[in-house]
Amino acid sequence: MVLTKEYRICMPLTVEEYQIGQLYMIARHSLEKSDSGQGVEVVENSECESEEHGKGQFTEKRVHLSNRLPYWIQAVCPRVFYITEKAWNYYPFTITEQKFGCSFIPKFSISIQTRYENNNGCTENCLKLSSEKLAERTVDHVDIAFEEIDQKHYKQEEDPKYFKSKVTGRGPLIEGWREHESPIMCSYKLVSASFEVWGLQTRVEDFIHRCIREILLVGHRQAFTWMDEWYNMTMEDVREYEKSKQTETNEKVLQSTNNDAGNSLEQQQAEQTPSVSSID
Repeated sequence: MVLTKEYRICMPLTVEEYQIGQLYMIARHSLEKSDSGQGVEVVENSECESEEHGKGQFTEKRVHLSNRLPYWIQAVCPRVFYITEKAWNYYPFTITEQKFGCSFIPKFSISIQTRYENNNGCTENCLKLSSEKLAERTVDHVDIAFEEIDQKHYKQEEDPKYFKSKVTGRGPLIEGWREHESPIMCSYKLVSASFEVWGLQTRVEDFIHRCIREILLVGHRQAFTWMDEWYNMTMEDVREYEKSKQTETNEKVLQSTNNDAGNSLEQQQAEQTPSVSSID
């Protein structure tokens, strides 16, 4: 069975404000991650249209993260690989698909459906799931202010418990903020992770969800605490910012992956490839 979770992430924003903040956060976050040799390469970013959802934005990305995988996954994966991500953004509804960018593990996929509403996460079936899907899903409320994050990600200036916006006056967030904060919106994100490799499925799917949850927590903390930098941007402003940062990110990521590919070839001649039996 595919592991399915619905993450609900509240923000002290309106849905309209969140659209700008999310685009800014993703562009800046991707550029910062590329400094460590990992990052998101943008292959395509163009307008799209759907009969059901209307006009939107299509993006295709390559998420380079091989060096961030634990040893027991690296044991069955190529040294240099990426995940291909395709997303159709019909805001306030989006569809995202992720698959391995290699044929080595052909049955790995992540499917994400997201809808945004101006409430505190109280809608029981925001994504209009069938009764079967409702029975399969697990709901997970993510609190951007009062959940601990890995120390390697922590910055006090990005802590919602201490941040106060000079532009809007919002923050800092106090205990129980989701019950009384105004404005407030929620990102309802249904994530299905599938890794159909015998002996590893449960462990890898759990790992994928932990990674996604960490990304959601860190990214939304940043979107809120970077508010003063994006709040007065128009959609045209943030699209221009996004385009600029994507160019910088692509250059860094491509340079890094080219270096990794060269190093990998040399190491393959000197090392014995670890076997699945070595997984602890």
